[in-house]
Amino acid sequence: MLGWQPTVDPHTRGLPQWSRDLPEDDYVRAMGRADRSRRRALAGFAAATVIAMVAVLALALWASKNAGTAEAIRDARSKTEVLAHAVAEPKMAVGLITSNPTAVSLMDALMSSQALGPDVARVKIWSADGTIVYSNEPRLIGLRYPLGEEEQSVLRSGGLEAEVSDLSKPENRFEQSVGEMLEVYLPIRSPEGQPLLFEAYYSYDSVTASAQRIWTQFAPIVTGGILLFGLLLLPLVWRLTSRLQRDQIQKERLLQSAIDASNNERSRIASDLHDGVVQDLSGLALTLAGVGANLPPDSEEAAQVLTGAQHTRGAVRALRSLLVEIYPPNLKDAGIENALLGLTASLDARGIKTTLDMEPTARLSDQTEALVFRVAQESLRNVVRHAQALSVAIQLKEIDGTTVLTVTDDGVGVTDDALENPEPGHVGLRLLATLVNQACGTLTVAPGPTGGTRVRLELPTQ
Repeated sequence: MLGWQPTVDPHTRGLPQWSRDLPEDDYVRAMGRADRSRRRALAGFAAATVIAMVAVLALALWASKNAGTAEAIRDARSKTEVLAHAVAEPKMAVGLITSNPTAVSLMDALMSSQALGPDVARVKIWSADGTIVYSNEPRLIGLRYPLGEEEQSVLRSGGLEAEVSDLSKPENRFEQSVGEMLEVYLPIRSPEGQPLLFEAYYSYDSVTASAQRIWTQFAPIVTGGILLFGLLLLPLVWRLTSRLQRDQIQKERLLQSAIDASNNERSRIASDLHDGVVQDLSGLALTLAGVGANLPPDSEEAAQVLTGAQHTRGAVRALRSLLVEIYPPNLKDAGIENALLGLTASLDARGIKTTLDMEPTARLSDQTEALVFRVAQESLRNVVRHAQALSVAIQLKEIDGTTVLTVTDDGVGVTDDALENPEPGHVGLRLLATLVNQACGTLTVAPGPTGGTRVRLELPTQ
């Protein structure tokens, strides 16, 4: 028989047991912050993935289009080579180099039946001196134009070249109506043994159409592969963000647990001091005052007793100031102003001049008041322990819906990165900065305007 199995919240699976036992409100807030962090992480990943996919896709499609164009040009080169060596050269009639009408008519019939078509728009055969001995455009036959360096090099050394036609040249004036063209040329020989240049002109639309066909074949493969890669990454990202969410909740609750433990210990110590030493010293001061009142006013014994009573009362005041530092008053009952005044009292007792400037603010939430008090308390502790300051100013005000606390001293000062790289013994404010960030606020520690240190806290008022 199976025993009773507790129901486990899937959101807390994998968290230590202590992290599941916090109050429901704290759990909801922690989950909300973790969910926002997860959404930000997922949104950042999605944006980066989309940008990367678009960039890779554009590059892949550009490369495939260029590859298609290159392949179409290779096809044009191969076709021209076949036309030149398998059609024109072996079937060329004697007398074509002198533009003999019979030879021209035979070549016309040959080109019309086996070369000209949707792809090949023009054919020209050149002699070495630049004379066009044949063209399917009769008006070009017999005209002479100087050959370029590339054409002359091909006639001398052989080979095969392809390039986009320069339609501004006079020999290409009859091709301007066709649009952009690709010309491919290579050397052949006439029946008389004279070197000739065979040149075929292809409509560039046919080249781009061929490139488009190749591109459309690769585009779905490239696009599908990139999309599949992105989809395969989603489960991994989901697991990573889930782990990040659990780690963040655990970190926040560990920090809150440490703060709560510290507060409990401070409360215990403060209670022991208040109910023990402070009460004993207060009683001793009253006793000494009573004894002194019963002695002759001018006697040395009375003076000593009264001096002892004054010292005892001073010790009681110092201890009570220390109690405020160790454990703050109840902010709900005392209010933030009285709590801050209690903090300044301990500095006044040490000879550090303090000023408190509080402008009217809206009613602060409990969380905001607690953070304001903790930041002020930690800042003043640092002033006492490290700053060697003579004065410190505390200002609390509201600016455009933001509660702003500044604590400025005239001590030895800090570096600009004091919060990110604290010196030994200065980690308290850095820990508080984590809580401030979780409350959607900011905490900065920097050199003051005229030296010393300025701590600035900004929190949403509501």
